Amino acid sequence: MTETPLTPVATDSAPAPAETTTATPPRQGQGQGQGQGRQGGRGRPQAKPPQAQARAPREVHPALRQLFTLYPKMFGAQFLPLKLGVFQDLLALHPDEFKRDELKVALGLHARSTRYLESVASGLPRHDLNGEPVEPVAPEHVHHAIMEVFRRRQARSNQDLRPYARAQLIEAIDASGLSREEYLLCIRQQDEVSTSLLDDVFAELAEHAARRDALLRMFEASGKTVAEFSDMYGMNPDEVSRTVEWARADQAAQAAALAKAQEVPVAAEAEAEADTDTDTETETEGEAKAETMPEASPGESTAKAGTAP
Repeated sequence: MTETPLTPVATDSAPAPAETTTATPPRQGQGQGQGQGRQGGRGRPQAKPPQAQARAPREVHPALRQLFTLYPKMFGAQFLPLKLGVFQDLLALHPDEFKRDELKVALGLHARSTRYLESVASGLPRHDLNGEPVEPVAPEHVHHAIMEVFRRRQARSNQDLRPYARAQLIEAIDASGLSREEYLLCIRQQDEVSTSLLDDVFAELAEHAARRDALLRMFEASGKTVAEFSDMYGMNPDEVSRTVEWARADQAAQAAALAKAQEVPVAAEAEAEADTDTDTETETEGEAKAETMPEASPGESTAKAGTAP
């Protein structure tokens, strides 16, 4: 799509449900009549539609126009993920230019636009109003952006776009550094489509990890340098070096996860031992007190027994 750098795009700032109504007008000779004929009226004569007229763009929210004027780096031709708390920043910086409710609506339209979601799905960091990166986008936000863009594109396409979504999810999961269990816990809710895609993604990631591990074992067993090993198998030295580093990082992450998992039962065992030691000390103190108490004489015992109620 060709973007005009000095004009805010109205259709990309519209709410998500309305995006499906902004289809490109049919070219001359390819109107609705032909589409219906392909579906169920093949062979019937088609009336030639009048020449298509360009559809007028929808009106842009006034607050979005102001944002485009004030911050063209963030609300112009290119969208970038916004830092958390940008709503409060804008109210503090421009108390007389934005009404609270109107700004909230405008930012909601912006954040639900496909162009904005695509910027989040791409893994770009969050930026402040000056266009400076300030923090990474949380893995769950990247995941949900990928899935939402996939749903919108798939709804308007006759092609299967799952391979593209899988490729994006693989990059997102690799960038997050999370294990399968951690990632699933992070994104929490997921529908049937997301679950199916993630099953395929994690299966592919496991296959990639197995190949990296096999290459690492071969490389370490060879006792050769990266250049010598690459020359022996006709491989790219840079690719071999990256794969070896990646495989070693995988091993380090697995070792760290295993150590972390073992810390829980060890800590629980130590706590249980501490409780046992406390109980033992209490019993020992009680026994010591009993041993140090003076024994009563027979007469005292008789006297005390006689005065007992």
